Amino acid sequence: MPTKCGTPPKRRRVALGSIVAAITPLIVLMSDGVSPAPASVPVPLNPSPVALTSTPAPVPANKPKPSSYNKPKPSSSYKKPLTRALNRYLDDLPGQVAVSVRDLTTGLSFSYNRGLRTATASIVKVDIVLSLLLKAQRQRRGLTAWERRAAAQAIKVSDNAAASALWSAIGGGSGLAAANKKLGLRDTRPGPGGAWGSTTTSATDQLRLLTALTSPKSPLSAKNRRYVLGLMGDVAPEQSWGVSASGRKGADVALKNGWLPRERHGGRWTVNSIGRVRDRGHTYLIAVISHRHGSMGAGVKAVERVSELVAKALSEAKK
Repeated sequence: MPTKCGTPPKRRRVALGSIVAAITPLIVLMSDGVSPAPASVPVPLNPSPVALTSTPAPVPANKPKPSSYNKPKPSSSYKKPLTRALNRYLDDLPGQVAVSVRDLTTGLSFSYNRGLRTATASIVKVDIVLSLLLKAQRQRRGLTAWERRAAAQAIKVSDNAAASALWSAIGGGSGLAAANKKLGLRDTRPGPGGAWGSTTTSATDQLRLLTALTSPKSPLSAKNRRYVLGLMGDVAPEQSWGVSASGRKGADVALKNGWLPRERHGGRWTVNSIGRVRDRGHTYLIAVISHRHGSMGAGVKAVERVSELVAKALSEAKK
């Protein structure tokens, strides 16, 4: 097994282009070479005469009690234009893309192509490390020195051997499934046997995973959340592409990417990116999954452009 999921190109931004909307599911096998109300109707007046009686004293109307329904809801006017923009861009590209994003600063969110399922490739390494931390929490202990080294190698340089060792440490697929239940994931299916790279997922589930990394309601302790985000914020420079494109140069980014070609698709590429991006007073959680790209570079370009489009739309949306 190779020690890394491949050597990705340097991060780059892409020019405006046009976008693809049809999406099909994908499952990656280890044989691929990488593990990775309606309006109210007025009531007619009664035409019959009514005998007059003394008028009772008016009863003051009850003051409305404050409740959640009285609070203004976030606008969703940005969603249709954003969907059209994504369609225009992806329509002329080979490959299929899904994205889920939430702006923690404003509460705005967006998902595109919810039905797409792809192999995780190496983004599952974050899930594996979270599973390890949940196991350690149950045992009321911290990570061992070996576990910390393996977690760092799996996230920071995407080391496959380290991920395989941690996969065994958490109990393989059953351990991942148990952890994902606690984390609130719904669409993620662990790969069989030792094929952690064959795990399949959705963009919305990866957003749930990121939420577990950032929410105080997470089953993970605050210390463990900070630990994983720290690893994701220190990935090798050549692996800093992807959702980081949603922020300016120098933005605070914590991410993990996954990439691999698939023989069953004629060597076409699966390219995924998940992470948290802090920029211009906003904190975005973004998950982009994709497959069937003609090259890794094409996949990276699509993932980055989609990340840019969704972050820009949410930042400019009326609250």
